[in-house]
Amino acid sequence: MRLMTQAASVTRHSVAALTAFGALILATFCFVTSENLPAGLLPFIAEDLHSSLSAVGLLVTGYGLTVAVVSVPLTRATRAIPRRALLSGLLAVFVAASLGSTLAPTIEWLMVTRVVSALTHAVFWAVALITAAGLFSPQVRGRVVSAVFGASSVATVLGVPAGTWLGERAGWRSAFLVLTCLGVLALAAIVTLLPNTPAGQGHAEHAAEPDRRRYAILLIGTGLAIAGLSAATTYTVPFLLQVSHFSGDAIGPLLFLRGLAGIAAMAVAGVLLDRRPHQALVVPTALLALALFSLFALGADPIVAAVAMAVSGAAMFMMIAALANRVLQVAPGSTDIASAGFSAVFNVSIAAGAAIGAVLLPALGVRSTALAAAILTAGAAALLARYP
Repeated sequence: MRLMTQAASVTRHSVAALTAFGALILATFCFVTSENLPAGLLPFIAEDLHSSLSAVGLLVTGYGLTVAVVSVPLTRATRAIPRRALLSGLLAVFVAASLGSTLAPTIEWLMVTRVVSALTHAVFWAVALITAAGLFSPQVRGRVVSAVFGASSVATVLGVPAGTWLGERAGWRSAFLVLTCLGVLALAAIVTLLPNTPAGQGHAEHAAEPDRRRYAILLIGTGLAIAGLSAATTYTVPFLLQVSHFSGDAIGPLLFLRGLAGIAAMAVAGVLLDRRPHQALVVPTALLALALFSLFALGADPIVAAVAMAVSGAAMFMMIAALANRVLQVAPGSTDIASAGFSAVFNVSIAAGAAIGAVLLPALGVRSTALAAAILTAGAAALLARYP
């Protein structure tokens, strides 16, 4: 009887942990979709709120910059709050901000709700991955990280296009309303099932191999890799049109191919992160550099361009997950602060990469953006290989 009772208790714990993990994955999907959704709805928002496209574009730029600036200080300010209470509060504010976006009467109102959502996003990314990892044993941490970033990949590949499609047919507000409802579901599951672990406790709260030097090198490598990735992805569409000479109708399927390859890669990335964490970081980064060099040198060939798109999709999603996984391994202090620093560098690098491309584009043409991206990511791969 005692064994049956213990088995039932373990089963209930496992089901609760898996459900809470699913809620964290759903919340991740919501945050990433929300961050990028306005990019697909620019003309509809601008027309409805009587604003310019550039002003609406600031909703995306301002969101990323807000996350970059406040990630570390806000995480420090909230790090004493138990995880369930913190994540529940963050999701409650996100839901309120998303509903506010749905009902926004003016562009100024919408900008305020977006800033509030970005503030919650900044702290969420710092603690959600650590909380998810803490639900399971350290031996499967790579698979947990892969699943969380898989949700991010799905949000990019499916969530944003689906939100754009819905916004085109039912109005842009409907897309934010759906996100609000999904956020409510995630909030309910987290409030009900997530353990209210005190901050600083649990195996995921501190790195197994804390090393300040390795962490600093990791951040530099992240900056190089993500700046390169951003320089390439920001100008992918003009590259495919002007260099590879694809028709406009082919762009959507090519972008979907890249995203689908990334999702497929994430399905196997977790095992590699657990068994070969260093190789799982260096190899995708080097592969991404190779794909970008191929685009620069041979991208005029449509077949080469399509293959390079698929390879870059698989490589970049694996690389990002591996970078985050490495943070949890070498964080010199608490992993939430280290994750916040990683998030800040990540978002600054996205803006820097887009800015590099903006400078090169008018001076040297769109092919130069692929070359710059390849050089930056190759530098990241060399640095991460040299200093594991």
